[in-house]
Amino acid sequence: MDNMYQTSIYQKYRSALIILIDLFITFCSYVLVFLASNSFFLHGGFLHFTKYIIFGMIFVMLLHLMSELIFKQHKSLWTYTGPRDVFHSFYSFLFCLIIMSAFSHFFHLFKVQTFVMAEGLTYVLQMGIRLFYRYLHSYLENVDRTTKALIIGAGNGGYLMLNEIYRNNRYPYHVVGFLDDFKAKGTIVSGKKVLGTIDEVNEIVEKYDVKQLFISITNATDEQKQRIIELCANTSCNTKIMRFSLENENEVSVDDISIEDLLNRHSIDLKTEEIGSYLENKVVCVTGAGGSIGSELCRQIVKFNPKQLIMVDINENSLYMLKQEFLRNQRDGSMSKDIQMESLIISIREREDIFKLMKQFHPEVVYHAAAHKHVPLMEDRPMEAIRNNVFGTKNVIDACIENGVKRFIMISTDKAVNPTNVMGATKRMTELIMQSRECKSDIKMAAVRFGNVLGSNGSVIPIFKEQIKQGGPVTVTDYNIQRYFMTIPEAAQLVLQAGFYAKHREIFVLDMGQPVKILDLAEKMIRLAGKVPYKDIDIQEIGLRPGEKMFEELALEIEKCHKTDNNLIYVHEKMDVSQEEIDKKLEILQDIVSTCDDNAKIKDVLMEAIL
Repeated sequence: MDNMYQTSIYQKYRSALIILIDLFITFCSYVLVFLASNSFFLHGGFLHFTKYIIFGMIFVMLLHLMSELIFKQHKSLWTYTGPRDVFHSFYSFLFCLIIMSAFSHFFHLFKVQTFVMAEGLTYVLQMGIRLFYRYLHSYLENVDRTTKALIIGAGNGGYLMLNEIYRNNRYPYHVVGFLDDFKAKGTIVSGKKVLGTIDEVNEIVEKYDVKQLFISITNATDEQKQRIIELCANTSCNTKIMRFSLENENEVSVDDISIEDLLNRHSIDLKTEEIGSYLENKVVCVTGAGGSIGSELCRQIVKFNPKQLIMVDINENSLYMLKQEFLRNQRDGSMSKDIQMESLIISIREREDIFKLMKQFHPEVVYHAAAHKHVPLMEDRPMEAIRNNVFGTKNVIDACIENGVKRFIMISTDKAVNPTNVMGATKRMTELIMQSRECKSDIKMAAVRFGNVLGSNGSVIPIFKEQIKQGGPVTVTDYNIQRYFMTIPEAAQLVLQAGFYAKHREIFVLDMGQPVKILDLAEKMIRLAGKVPYKDIDIQEIGLRPGEKMFEELALEIEKCHKTDNNLIYVHEKMDVSQEEIDKKLEILQDIVSTCDDNAKIKDVLMEAIL
């Protein structure tokens, strides 16, 4: 049957075929009702096909053709016939009935009851054939629905989810019922019972041997959703969540529960007018634009309609794909076509190229996200971390100062606080460089610190997902290790907001919420995949990596900071450092990375430089 749907003849003439079927049903309904109203001429009468009857039937056919086109009945997919199609057909029925009744009243040809019966029969037969086709199609698909599923939420979302399961062979499940806190136990929703409350999910799962959970709740607070997700995560059932479009609640997608859902990061109250004041119609440059943070910064920036966006990175593939994404958005109208875009393959280590970039495009705002970030790799090659993170950043800062950039925002890290690894130490050094610069221009510079970003290239989440996919084991460096987490969009939005507060070389610290125990994170991810930790998939401790801390010290930093107007952004007290002092330390660093290959010695010099 699916092969038939793919043929060009079916695709081209499908609407015409449906119209012909509906008109044939209309013709048969009128003939049947007309015969029935005349007792099928069993009493000796004789049926005369007069011109009035012929003209009347032509009028009926034309009326129904017009109704079919107005209410777009020929566009509906019979496989997905639902309430909306029922209402559309009913409106068509009323439309035709009213006109036919008026027609009868003016011409006195037939009784009004005849038209009511004929139109009613037409409506019933048209809907009947559609519903029959829907159930026939489901039967012929022959989907194995032995795996049992349970829907959380018996409202509109649950109803939509139930229909999606049974009319889509991507979900080969047998739904045993619903769970809902506000529907009485035993209530029937589209033929399925409400089996209990959401708190009873463990008992219901065991009783009915449920393997799949669907969360389909439209109206719930963040706290309620978090409670539901936590309850589902403790069942060891595979769990999916129905996400609803912000524009249209009937547009839905069904996705796996993400770790972002589990961590329940709160929405950010952005002051868009403040961000727009320094981005709108401005030339904006982002270094490291191909990375996870840099690319998301670009996505957020274009929402504020800059005059030009200059995307800089040394990774050609990621930069190319980002520009293609923006070009698609411009073509489909979701992004302004007036924004000029430049994608430039430049390494921040190439000082001359960075200066040429600033001189050519004269950006007014620069976000510096380019950096080497992987802690273990930087431990193995500290000279590369220094060349890129320290001297590359200095190149960007010096170029910004010399070429009249108005605002420079640098991405830092919580690892810059009392650093124990090379990556954190290089980031701390860049903060000192920024705070020490002396310049006559009115440039506003700031650094923004935050912790781990969910889904970023350096995040543990993709590693866990791949390990679970491979059947384990999931590896954690230490069972007690904790980290702060933030989503990529959240981090990018807060960086933009912090950019407005930048005045004079501040260091902003983002509130990362409560630290998360990595072991708990691993266990939850395994359960969300429908597996049992330590039984189906083992979790192994492999030891701390070189330079890795047990606990990040962002919380201690916040205690030394002052709140800004945004409750999630703190500003650190500016350190009193001189440019002369920092430049001497940079000379020492330059000398050591140029003349020495001893990793331990290079690390020692770096750590001394940031004291």
